[in-house]
Amino acid sequence: MQPKTHQNAPLDERITGALVGAAVGDALGGPVEGYAPEQILERHGGRVHGIVGPWHGDDWRTARPLAPYHKGDGHVTDDTLMTHALVRVYARVRDHLDAYAIADHLVPDLMTETRWIPELQSEALPLQRIFLAEKWLVTRIHYGHADPREAGTGNIVNCGAAMYMAPVGLVNAADPRAAYAEALDVAGAHQSSYGREAAGVLAAAVAAACTPGATPDSVVSACLALAKDGTRAAIERVCEEAVRHTDFESALRPLREAVTPYDTVGPDYRAPSLGARRPSRLHAIEELPVALGMVLVARGDYRHAVLGAVNYGRDCDSIATMAGALAGALGSPVPEDWAKTVAEASRLDLWEPAATLTAVTREIFERDVARRRVHERAFASLGGPECSA
Repeated sequence: MQPKTHQNAPLDERITGALVGAAVGDALGGPVEGYAPEQILERHGGRVHGIVGPWHGDDWRTARPLAPYHKGDGHVTDDTLMTHALVRVYARVRDHLDAYAIADHLVPDLMTETRWIPELQSEALPLQRIFLAEKWLVTRIHYGHADPREAGTGNIVNCGAAMYMAPVGLVNAADPRAAYAEALDVAGAHQSSYGREAAGVLAAAVAAACTPGATPDSVVSACLALAKDGTRAAIERVCEEAVRHTDFESALRPLREAVTPYDTVGPDYRAPSLGARRPSRLHAIEELPVALGMVLVARGDYRHAVLGAVNYGRDCDSIATMAGALAGALGSPVPEDWAKTVAEASRLDLWEPAATLTAVTREIFERDVARRRVHERAFASLGGPECSA
C-alpha cells in the first residue's frame, strides 16, 4: 500500500488535519474502548469500519454506572474535550505554554465554563465528564494549591496528558525538540513518569509530522531521538514489528505482544494488574507506541491507521486520537463523511479550533523570531559569531 499523504501540505491544512483527525479517531474508538479485538469482532460481526453505536445499545446510561456515557454514534470523548480546551488556552495566552498556564487557564475552563458534552447529551461542565485522572488537575491545583510544575506527581500514570497534547506539537510545527520540551512543562501539571514522557514524545511526533517531506519513518526517528527510558524502548520495539505489516488485521496481535513487556496494565484492560499505572523508568503507556505502530502499518494513510487503532481495542479511543492526529498532520485526508457525521452528532465545530490554533501558531512563530533576533544581537555583542538575517 502506498502512502496517501500530501507532504507539501501547508500549515493550516496540517493543523486542520491533525485536530479534525484526532477528534474523528476519538469518536470512532469510543464505543469499543476497553475491549479486546476478539470481543470487538464478535460484538460487531466483523471489524469496525466506521462509526458504530454504543456497545450496550439503548442501555448505555445504566450498563456501566461508573461511566454513564453515550459512547458511539459519532460522539467524541474526553480526549477531544481536553484537546479543544488546550486550544482555548493557547487562544487566551497567544504564546508558548507552561504548567502555570494550565493552572491559570485550563483548570478554570474545566470547572467554570458550561459546554455541550456529547456523551452526556446535555450542557455541563467539562469537569463532570473528564476521567478521574484528569479531575486530578482540579483537585491538586485548585483545591490542593500544589505547585503547577509538580502537581502531576501522585496521579495515576496513564495517557491522560498525552491524549490532548497534539496542539503543543502543532504550535511547534517542524520543531520536535521544542515541542517535546514545551509538552513536558505543560504535562507536569497533570502527569509524572512515563505518562509525562509520553506527552512530550507525542507532541514531538506531531511537530515532526508537520515537517515538509515528513514520512511515518521520519516521525518515528524524531521520537526515538528524544524519548527516554521505557518509552523509547517500547516505541522502538513496537515500530520494529509494525514495519513487517501492511495491513492492520495481521498487526493487531503482534503489536500487542510487542508492547506487552512495557505496559503495566496487563492482559485484562478492565482489571489492571497490581503494578498498573505506577511510576517507573522501565515502562511506557501502551497508547503512544501502538499509535505510532499503526501509522507505520498504514504507511501514513489516515483511514487505515485509525481503523487499525480502533480495532486494536483496549484504550482505543486514545490510540485512535493519537494516530488520527499524526496521520492528519502528515497530510493524509480525513474522510469527509466521517468528519461531517462526528461534527453533527457531537454538535461541535471541529474546524473552528483548527482555524484558531493556526492563527495563534503564526503569532507565536513571529514572537519566536523576534526573541531569537534579540538573542542573536546580544550574543554577537558578547563576541560571539554574528548571524545573517
